[in-house]
Amino acid sequence: MAVLLGLDIGTTSTIGILIDGDGRTLALAQRPATLFSDHPGWAEEDPEQWWANVGAVCRELAPGCEVSAIGVTGMLPATVLLDGQGRPVRRSIQQSDGRVAAEVEELRREVDEQAFLARTGNGINQQLVATKLRWLRRHEPEALSRARHLLGAYDFIVHRLTGAWSLERNWALESGFYDLGTHELAADLLALGGIGRELLPPVRHGHEIVGALTPAAAAHTGLTVGTPVVAGCADHIASAFVAGVAAPGDCLLKFGGAGDFLLATPEPRPDPRLFLDFHLIPGLFMPNGCMAASGAVLNWFVDTLGGGRGHAELDRLAEASPPGAEGLVVLPYFLGEKTPIHDPLARGVLSGLGLHHGVGDIWRALLEAVAMGFRHHIEVARGIGYPVTRILGSDGGARSAVWMQIVADVIQMPIHLLAGHPGSCLGAAFVAGIGIGAFTDWRQIERFVAPAATVEPRPENAAVYDTLFARYRETYERLRPIQAGGQ
Repeated sequence: MAVLLGLDIGTTSTIGILIDGDGRTLALAQRPATLFSDHPGWAEEDPEQWWANVGAVCRELAPGCEVSAIGVTGMLPATVLLDGQGRPVRRSIQQSDGRVAAEVEELRREVDEQAFLARTGNGINQQLVATKLRWLRRHEPEALSRARHLLGAYDFIVHRLTGAWSLERNWALESGFYDLGTHELAADLLALGGIGRELLPPVRHGHEIVGALTPAAAAHTGLTVGTPVVAGCADHIASAFVAGVAAPGDCLLKFGGAGDFLLATPEPRPDPRLFLDFHLIPGLFMPNGCMAASGAVLNWFVDTLGGGRGHAELDRLAEASPPGAEGLVVLPYFLGEKTPIHDPLARGVLSGLGLHHGVGDIWRALLEAVAMGFRHHIEVARGIGYPVTRILGSDGGARSAVWMQIVADVIQMPIHLLAGHPGSCLGAAFVAGIGIGAFTDWRQIERFVAPAATVEPRPENAAVYDTLFARYRETYERLRPIQAGGQ
């Protein structure tokens, strides 16, 4: 029976999973990863730390185990630049990085945004790799001059495992360099980032086998030389697939360090407010959004203002605060914001604070703020014409009963929670299984994840949250010119 290894190169940790073809999870392991934010809005990581973590995770997961295939997933689209020897020339610039406001505006002046959107599937925003490259050319030209390869996070790990060069197609699509009409990287789009085709490797489907484990990688990981490795997949797409987002109208809300919104659709309808990706299942697409900091905002509060209280204790205090948190409105834009407003100059706001408020009110307002962000995404998707008919919830924040009830009340839809959802690493392992033929049907993923509780919305809270959502949106719009002028 096939034994499959999935690796997740995540923002806060590197996670590995070992599964078999019968739907059993054999082992899980993880190591912490460091997010560097040396300046306001910056988000960087060290690719060499990812590689060190991969070695440690593999040795813990599979000592003496014969792994049949390896898949890698990770955040998208990280910008990883390597020199001629395959060494990083600097830290990666992460997808949540917000330093490129000037470069985004510069690109908007140069390009017909509607034509760019129709061609690439994505609008002009801080996530585009071209904006990161422009920033580097302006501020770190020496680092850029040494670059000979441009990859994403999981593409980098696939290269370290195999020595082969590949670029999974969702990195290509979200980078802004991919033409949806030709299904190729386009020279004129690459020129917007000041690079040529030679900097990027071939584009691959996630389940394509791109190489095999090298002797050096086998020594690093403790695995067997020659083990097949597939191109991999974007973490948010893998996670949504594992959660059961498989039919048009299925939607996943991910409560991680960032907040992801992912929706299955049969066709693309490019809109600048959302990102567009390919679904893992052939023939489907996955328009999606990402709030740059959701769980990360909660962690920041615990670390800096929580007074020694943990998440669970703060949840208990928030449960005693009424819906609407006694009039507080929070904008959770602590790292700027990605979708749907695409504003790297936006900042976090706590509005309405009075002496009568306690820490439980503030914590509830933070929970409600993320829920408002998800509601904003749902309203945008429906406005585009996408149906949103079933909501699933996953990741660490989904374990908070208080938070899940708030979200159900804010969006007035049931939240279907999951049992046994280990995250994106499972999707990576499954894709590896598809690549070697261990799985022959994408629906076989259902063996691994079972439904858990369903959180029903409370209709009596709908009016409160309708009013709060209107205030949430108005607060941002009124503050936007002030925040933009203060940068």
